[in-house]
Amino acid sequence: MGQLSRQDKIVAIVKEKGYVTIDELASQFAVTPQTIRRDINELAKADKIRRHHGGASYDSSTTNVAYATRQILQLPAKEQIAKRIAAEIPNHASLFINIGTTTETVARALLNHQGLQVITNNLNVAAILSGKEDFTVIIAGGTVRSRDGGVMGEATIDFINQFRVDFGIIGISGIDPNDGSLLDYDYQEVRVAQSIISNSRTVFLAADSGKFGRNAVVRLGNITQVDRLFTDEQPPKAILKLIKEHKIRLEMCSPK
Repeated sequence: MGQLSRQDKIVAIVKEKGYVTIDELASQFAVTPQTIRRDINELAKADKIRRHHGGASYDSSTTNVAYATRQILQLPAKEQIAKRIAAEIPNHASLFINIGTTTETVARALLNHQGLQVITNNLNVAAILSGKEDFTVIIAGGTVRSRDGGVMGEATIDFINQFRVDFGIIGISGIDPNDGSLLDYDYQEVRVAQSIISNSRTVFLAADSGKFGRNAVVRLGNITQVDRLFTDEQPPKAILKLIKEHKIRLEMCSPK
């Protein structure tokens, strides 16, 4: 009964905070991290919370996790993915980079490049890259979303449609593990991402393993529309089948 009571409390804490680390929970309940890991694994199997490396989060299909929380979710995996993507981008390339904490991590990994031209609807990406004198950073017009610095709207889409770039680097909120649907929470954000895919010669999808099976209400497109998938763990079997059938390059980026 004690274990059930602790697990109920864990679910309540994760729902309230959006994301909690294993160490925080172990300290709060005065138990070992191994005990908390077992609790989290059981709760994740029951679909009550989502397990992450080092912690747990609560997913809603209609509301994304808070921006500050997303910045630390799966951070080692995001950093490794960003490093691998940056290694595939040549100097003097043109890029789209969309909204998201993963793509912001990619932007930081690009700072050692030379002569990049970057078009983005992410104010945070623009801030990261604008200090490089040899970069050209172009911000799409539109309405700024206060919670995360995303720029969206019809003006954003019209602006992006004026360009044709070498690489489109996109992040995503969730991927359906059965049919490969790319999912997000905001219809406007999805339409911008669709424009980026349409106007990029090569599309890189940056998605840590926590995105597989994560629910979101708006369908952006399908994983079959990307050229390369950068992730940190082996995707579900149905996704692997799609990757093989559509000749998508799978880049495994496991944190060390």
